[in-house]
Amino acid sequence: MIGRLNHVAIAVPDLAAAIAQYSGALGANVGAPQDEPDHGVTVVFIELPNTKIELLYPLGENSPIRGFLDKNPAGGIHHICYEVDDIAAARKQLTASGARVLGDGPPKIGAHGKPVIFLHPKDFNGCLIELEEV
Repeated sequence: MIGRLNHVAIAVPDLAAAIAQYSGALGANVGAPQDEPDHGVTVVFIELPNTKIELLYPLGENSPIRGFLDKNPAGGIHHICYEVDDIAAARKQLTASGARVLGDGPPKIGAHGKPVIFLHPKDFNGCLIELEEV
């Protein structure tokens, strides 16, 4: 069901410093920050030859990333995202196998403008998984 790795998301306590580190020290191609109010985050994508890194920064005090950073003040890997061909079929297959999809209702639209769902980390070895329809 899952396809290629779309991105690895890293929550960062200082977005400007993280951008400078990736563009300067690592010489990466860093995109512009984009606010995602529906998800409570500001994201920056770093393009790599084989995938992307997504920097996550809280957008507002109610951001889920704020809670993550409260527990992990230095930041850290927040989730990994895999591509799927059909998000509805993926959701159906996963729930039938006992996996929990976070949230209720239809998939949200993610930072790439495509439908996404998140899978409970307790069902996947402590890792929050995002699935993005491609």
